Amino acid sequence: MTVRRIMGTEIEYGISVPGQPGANPMVTSSQIVNAYAARPELSKGGRARWDYEEETPLRDARGFTYTGALYDPAENLADEDSGLANVILTNGARLYVDHAHPEYSTPEVTNPREIVLFDKAGEMTMAEAALRAAHTPGIGPINLYKNNTDNKGASYGAHENYLMSRQTPFADIVAHFTPFLVTRQVFAGAGRIGIGQDASEHRYQISQRADFFEVEVGLETTLKRPIINTRDEPHADAERYRRLHVIIGDANLAEHATFLKTGTASIVLAMIESGAFDGSLGIAEPVAELRAVSHDPTLTHKIELRNGKRLTAVELQQSILEQAEAYCGADADPDTREVLDLWAYVLDALARDPMELADMLDWPAKLSLLDRYRQRENLDWGAAKLQAIDLQYHDVRPEKGLYHRLVARGKMKRLLTDTEIINAMTEPPADTRAFFRGRCLSRYPSEVVAASWDSVIFDVGADSLVRVPMMEPEKGTKAHVGELFERCEAAKDLLDVITAD
Repeated sequence: MTVRRIMGTEIEYGISVPGQPGANPMVTSSQIVNAYAARPELSKGGRARWDYEEETPLRDARGFTYTGALYDPAENLADEDSGLANVILTNGARLYVDHAHPEYSTPEVTNPREIVLFDKAGEMTMAEAALRAAHTPGIGPINLYKNNTDNKGASYGAHENYLMSRQTPFADIVAHFTPFLVTRQVFAGAGRIGIGQDASEHRYQISQRADFFEVEVGLETTLKRPIINTRDEPHADAERYRRLHVIIGDANLAEHATFLKTGTASIVLAMIESGAFDGSLGIAEPVAELRAVSHDPTLTHKIELRNGKRLTAVELQQSILEQAEAYCGADADPDTREVLDLWAYVLDALARDPMELADMLDWPAKLSLLDRYRQRENLDWGAAKLQAIDLQYHDVRPEKGLYHRLVARGKMKRLLTDTEIINAMTEPPADTRAFFRGRCLSRYPSEVVAASWDSVIFDVGADSLVRVPMMEPEKGTKAHVGELFERCEAAKDLLDVITAD
């Protein structure tokens, strides 16, 4: 048993133009992405396009594929032709425009600490992109927020992806992962003023996304959002792997929240793969309880289980943790033990007083800021000043974002250093295929014409383009191919070695 598996995040960032509420978000999002693409290591060759050929977002894990005009890969290529930006970065990540938001997708990594590292690299990337855009003639200031709602009825995603065994029955994932997802917001929520999709009721809640989920299971990601998403698009060998696309989560700034959110999910999925759960924690009404838990920062709400028992969200998480401890045993590897120990520490603190974790988790940190200001100024939860503080917590600018100011003052605990994060903006992870993708883009930028999660396409002057498939995410690592990049001066040299093998 190990917490390690192939995983990644995809974060859509909120965007606004000061003084221009009617600014076209697709245009401004493209300006953000293109501004970052002007970085020297990205602009020295022809920009590689994203390869949509193998994408199948309408294939459903329940055994069927949606058909019709809902999705057409050619439309994505048309988006690029019309100016919507799409950049593949030298760290193996993807920076692009998704609907009306700039989105950063981390490279594939193998553990929750690296998820934190590359997710944070995405924040720094967005902050630099906004700064570059502000100094680009004809553009000017554009503000970016790592949050999930405009509080006017719109929500945008913070998705996670976990590669798991294809042999695991999908019904088992639904049955056993749902209680975990409904309740993990107690440590993974980002906090929000407002109840309901339009925030019409002025109270504080734990999660930014909870009010936007309407069904238990489904394929949609923007309408009728499901707790369990059924998209079956592994970006890997489909006979061996399933990529579980998790859309029910908040965009976290706190490093411990991201670490715990992804690390605990990986452990729970390993237990599901092994058939370790007995089904005793099934929730009677998951969608209603998801919202009820979020609406109760006191953490006293009792969730009704299918067997008639009633537990708070923290108690249900503690039950999952107890089973995880028994499953992992005393010989859990260090990565797994780190997650288990933090999980236990956080749940114990939440059971006493959530505000003990105001230096570690987002929703208590933000609530602490808001409560202090609210009491000092004698404001109710509907005050515009409080709404501004809520939003400002998520600002990616180090000098403006309230989260970043807490960090600067030593008020938020961290797992990483800025130096590590800055390095991850350009350097790929060493132990996944992202290493091969990233190194190809940095070493041979003019010869890589396209790439995707599972392939890199070269133009080396031959009669046709050369596609290098990467269907095994743990191949193409530094250990596998690092030496090749040291001795192959040109992409043709690299391809000669690969094809000879």
